[in-house]
Amino acid sequence: MRKLKGVNTMIQSTEIKPGQCFVWEGDLYQAITVDRNKTAMAKMKVAVKVKNPRTGVVKELSLIGSDRVEEAFIDKREMQYLYNDGANLIFMDTETYEQIEIPASRLEWEKNFLKESSMVNIQVYNGEILGVQLPDKVNLQVTECEVAVKGNTATSATKNATVETGLNVRVPLFINEGEVIEISTADGKYSGRA
Repeated sequence: MRKLKGVNTMIQSTEIKPGQCFVWEGDLYQAITVDRNKTAMAKMKVAVKVKNPRTGVVKELSLIGSDRVEEAFIDKREMQYLYNDGANLIFMDTETYEQIEIPASRLEWEKNFLKESSMVNIQVYNGEILGVQLPDKVNLQVTECEVAVKGNTATSATKNATVETGLNVRVPLFINEGEVIEISTADGKYSGRA
């Protein structure tokens, strides 16, 4: 049976999968990891590491196998990042030209990877804008870079660099100012040349 978007259904805690969104005790969560533990004498225990998409807080929930959670469907709308006005980040739907504002304080981490005109997915739950879903990696230009020290030839030697969004990142010695590099949005680390 196909589930209708926007219609929330109840599921067993044992059915929760990583990446899935659900409502538990009135709060919206997205599962990061799920560990199930069953012993012969005890009920199934489900430890779910979750992130609250509204606040960004990560914590662990301890559920039992008979607990039921409300499955939540998060819509994703592709939008273009326009600019940061200091208090808000402004995004636009390129089809309807509708613009939305998300408080900059809610996107502290995401700001490090957003450059003007880039396309991102905005997460929406029941009409409420939750935030921005970043791609796994982004390409950003190096705007400032330390000079490599002559004779420093260790294989893992790195230096400080700043990219166009203001993010500071450690890069290999061969990277120079003006180059475009690939950065992981999960941890903000150098991933390779673009």
